[in-house]
Amino acid sequence: MSTAPSPLASFLERAEHLLARLEPLLPPASSEPDWQAAVAFRWRKRGAARYLQPLPRLSAIRLADLHDIDDQKARIDANTRQFVAGRPANNVLLTGARGSGKSSLIKALLNEYAPRGLRVIEVEKHDLIDLPDIVDLVEGRPERFIVFCDDLSFDAGDATFRALKVVLDGSLAAAPDNVLIYATSNRRHLMPEYFEENLEAHSVGEEIHPGEAIEEKISLSERFGLWLSFYPFDQEAYLDIVAHWLRSFGCTDAEIASAERDALNWALQRGSRSGRVAWQFAKDWAGARRPRRGRGK
Repeated sequence: MSTAPSPLASFLERAEHLLARLEPLLPPASSEPDWQAAVAFRWRKRGAARYLQPLPRLSAIRLADLHDIDDQKARIDANTRQFVAGRPANNVLLTGARGSGKSSLIKALLNEYAPRGLRVIEVEKHDLIDLPDIVDLVEGRPERFIVFCDDLSFDAGDATFRALKVVLDGSLAAAPDNVLIYATSNRRHLMPEYFEENLEAHSVGEEIHPGEAIEEKISLSERFGLWLSFYPFDQEAYLDIVAHWLRSFGCTDAEIASAERDALNWALQRGSRSGRVAWQFAKDWAGARRPRRGRGK
């Protein structure tokens, strides 16, 4: 006489069948990229696949091309130099005016230190949830990796906000010493701030203590050890940057002087005297006059 299977045996059998059906639907493990193919990579997702895509064509910008941000340049250069040398270094948050050189600094640092083992992995904000997988891919490698997220900002309740907090400084597992995070943002605290949140603040004696909403927003930016602030350029600085880029396109000093009025009008039309606007003007002005070809940004 046959005996009926026990409830536990029936449950295990059903679980095995379920896992067999789910296994083809699970995303594949992240594959190792060709580390020799490039010095910069982008984290990509296509369907269930997740991988690092080599970026063979990079900006040619150098640290010497970035004018009028000398203090910010010196501080992030020193931090990156420490990191490449295997010494302690900080995660970096670059905030402030648009077009002031934040992203260009990261590109220039890669060009400066790639021969010494620096690599950059570009990650979109919505993919930050995959940071633990990215860290697993590069841990133990001899290169030094900067995970770069450009134009970083979060909305209230964004899941990637907490994911980034954990990777920066909120997990029992320490981040490997060959990985840093460099991020740029137009917001100092990375999230929108509202007037009513200031009403939550309270005083204790002579001290003012922010409310919980403000504390939550500050808690992420404080996990970056180095903060660098960028400000709009004045007219003199803007024209200095214009002159640099026109010179790189082969323009003479006389041509650069004659371009100043056009450069100011260009900035007035764009509503900004930024490094990006200066670069765009130089391309337009030099291209229209066809001087000898200079080095591209």
